[in-house]
Amino acid sequence: MAIGDIIVGIDIGTSKVSLVIGEVNNFNQIEVICTKCCRCNGIKKTKIIDEDEIGGAISRLIKEAETENELTINSAYLSIPGKYVTIVQNSILKEAKDKYAGISTKDVYTALSQVKDIDIPDGKQIIDIVTDEFILDNGKAVQDPVGSLASSFTVNAQVVLADKDYMKQLSNIFRKIDIDIDGLVPVTLAERSLVLDGNELNDNVMLLDIGAGNTDIGVFEGLSFTYTNTIPLGGDNITKDIALVLNISEEEADKLKRQYGLALKSLIDNDNEILLSTCKDDNKKIIKSSELIEIIEARIEEMFSLVNRDISAQGIKQRINNVILTGQGITTISKSDVAGKIILNIPVKISTGRAISTVRPEYRAAYALVRYIASRPFAKTVSSNIDSTAKESFFQTILERIKEFFYS
Repeated sequence: MAIGDIIVGIDIGTSKVSLVIGEVNNFNQIEVICTKCCRCNGIKKTKIIDEDEIGGAISRLIKEAETENELTINSAYLSIPGKYVTIVQNSILKEAKDKYAGISTKDVYTALSQVKDIDIPDGKQIIDIVTDEFILDNGKAVQDPVGSLASSFTVNAQVVLADKDYMKQLSNIFRKIDIDIDGLVPVTLAERSLVLDGNELNDNVMLLDIGAGNTDIGVFEGLSFTYTNTIPLGGDNITKDIALVLNISEEEADKLKRQYGLALKSLIDNDNEILLSTCKDDNKKIIKSSELIEIIEARIEEMFSLVNRDISAQGIKQRINNVILTGQGITTISKSDVAGKIILNIPVKISTGRAISTVRPEYRAAYALVRYIASRPFAKTVSSNIDSTAKESFFQTILERIKEFFYS
């Protein structure tokens, strides 16, 4: 990371696309210079269903950002849902080239290049290397071994892979709008340092980002990023349930969800009457709040049950000490953490990370992406504002840029 580097982060959600541009200031911190967001329905149940709608939305945001900030944006980093990500653990023992001079930066880069030498499953492509720690020959664990007087060291890392088919869809979208892809980052990996706080960063934690249409799962065991996936349910499913059952508009359903939302019927204090303004059935113009909450509770129970089934099937549930909730899909519903704890049988809390409170919800994923890129250790390439002159296969160009993104 260098002073003046400009990083563009784009998050493509099920209901919106958001863009954040950050610049590295004189204190080596990210200074946000632009945020943009617009509605977009090009993704449904984690699948890209309308490339043109997504591309159009991104293109509009980029043009607005360019005009307002007198920038020319040629490339960007993207978040990627956990469903399309596979994580492979790997460790490499590396001898220092000059054991008397200590471990050099070149030694580290060589080790990081070797750690990605794995058998790559068909249909997968390496998109990142995430380092846990470096173990010196005396057994000491460090985050940065450069300069340490050691004859050898071991690097423990996760090799992050993505589905090529999904990458090709993204490449099609960005080729049409003439924007290069700098790199892809799993949603929960990017959000980790933004959402988690204090001891949570070193604990065995599951991060649940519950958005409009998807719930992204990220499991972190200490410093290790060990598992990610996506459940195709989110806050919009609750809204649609309310609208369907009560025969009202989705706009009113969303308003009721936010105003009266409670995750558990058993926690109702006052079973107040609610007047439905868009209900077409004259006999159901007035309902009890318990009827509304019963609808909400049913869907929340399903969401947490699917997460529970997923982590149990992976054999990792017993290693998770805490669950942290984030995302606009459920955190506005009171006692959603209590419902999660009952179903998962793991302590659950809504994120109170200091960093997250400074960012508006619609920009959090894109902002987290920019922060993650800026903080990656030993990254050779950061800045997004790079002209591309390549005329070869656009997908091949992306693969080459991603190779530069991690350790080349």
